[in-house]
Parts: sequence; C-alpha cells; structure tokens
Amino acid sequence: MDFSSYQALKLERDNGVLTITLNRPETLNAIDDDMDKELARVFIEAGHDPQTRVIIFTGAGRAFSAGGDIEEMQRVIDEPQRFVDSMRRGKQIVFSMLDCQKPIIAKINGHAIGLGATLALFSDISYAALPAKIGDPHVAVGFVAGDGGAAIWPQLVGFARAKEYLLTGDLLTADQAERIGLINYAVAPEELDGRVQEVASRLANGAANAIQWTKASINIALKQVVTSVIDASLAYEALSNQTEDHQEAVNAFREKRKPVFKGR
Repeated sequence: MDFSSYQALKLERDNGVLTITLNRPETLNAIDDDMDKELARVFIEAGHDPQTRVIIFTGAGRAFSAGGDIEEMQRVIDEPQRFVDSMRRGKQIVFSMLDCQKPIIAKINGHAIGLGATLALFSDISYAALPAKIGDPHVAVGFVAGDGGAAIWPQLVGFARAKEYLLTGDLLTADQAERIGLINYAVAPEELDGRVQEVASRLANGAANAIQWTKASINIALKQVVTSVIDASLAYEALSNQTEDHQEAVNAFREKRKPVFKGR
C-alpha cells in the first residue's frame, strides 16, 4: 500500500497490524469529501495488502468520528450531483468493509455519531472507551439513515431497538451499547489501547486463512441483507437531502439553535 497517498486518513503498520486512523481531529473527524474518497478505497487496498493481517480502525484526538461534515452537507444540497457521487462511495465503503477478509477491529476512542457509528458498527469486533457515545441521529438533521445504519442496526440489536434509536436519533453510552449488543466491549479509557492490541495481536498471529475465510463465510448472509436495503435507503436519503427540513437543520446547526421542522 502507498501510505503517502492518504491525507485524511493516517495509516501505520506494525507486525501485520494496520492501523487506519480518521485524521481530522480539529473537526472531531467529521467526514468530508476528501476523507470519503479515501475511505472508499482504503479497505480494498488493505484487503489486498500482503503485509496486513488485521486492521485497527480508530479516530485521532477526542472522537472516533462526529459523522458528516456540516459544510459538506450544504454543498450537497446546493449541488445534488455531489450527493449522487457520495451515494456511490457510501455503498462502496460498506461493501469494501464486508468484502475485506482481514478482520477489522473498531477502536472507538470517542464519540461515534451518524456515519461514524455506521463505520464502527460495520467493523468485525468493536471496543469503545466508556466516555464515548454512539448513535445515528440522521433524523436530527432531517436526513434518512441511509448510509448503512438501516441495515446494520437491526442485525446487531433487533428491529425494535433499531427502530427506537434510528427514529429518535438518541445516543447511547458505551456501556449501554455493550449491554444491548451494539458493540462488543465498553472499557475504561486507559485500557482501550491494550485491549484492542491484545486481540489484534492474537488474530495477526493466528491461522490467517482460517480466520479470513471464517469472516467471509459469516458475511455472506450479512451482505445479502445489506444488498436488499442499501440502494433504497440511499435513495430515500437522497430525497431527504432536498427537503426543507434538512436545509433548516443545516441552518440551525450553523446558527447554533434548535431546528424548527415543518415536515416538508
């Protein structure tokens, strides 16, 4: 892999463990156009990298990812073709994570919100620091949860809880997320690095073919579910991108006030 070709992502590899870090800490790792483009290819390249056996996926600074970048939200409202392009990349990101046979461990060092939560939840094993909050508040900005949340949440926590959290946009604490099965483990912040490194090393030193083909086998059914959902959910999100309520949410965020939704 050519690590130098990545700017929004930071890549480091040690003893077969590739760490991919969302690297816009000044924005809480909000995902802009540049990061989106890099995410759309990094798991494909990592999957073909002979020196990588396990992937740790994390964020720089205080957050895993705050989700979508608010300025990019305005740009895709103004230029709908940008949203069409991002839909294609969004689908590619999800399927590249599912198709990557190398195990992906999410190290959720801080809040994982919206698309940030989707990225964490499509990882294979997830550890979150106790202060972290996890949630998908697309509806809070007048958006459909179309980038994968509608597919992965029901698989992890069942339809009833998935509907509760996706329809309200409420966030969960790490220990709540662990309790309902949304993530694997909630751990003390000072233990996070060690716990993740321990399982990464164990997998990196395991029988690579057996581990990777087991992941591939498990993901057959999951890919069928995602295939059945993702195109429609992205199309609904594209429709919501052009609603008055979504524009109001973007305006309210910029003006630091609560949005007033009108159902239009």
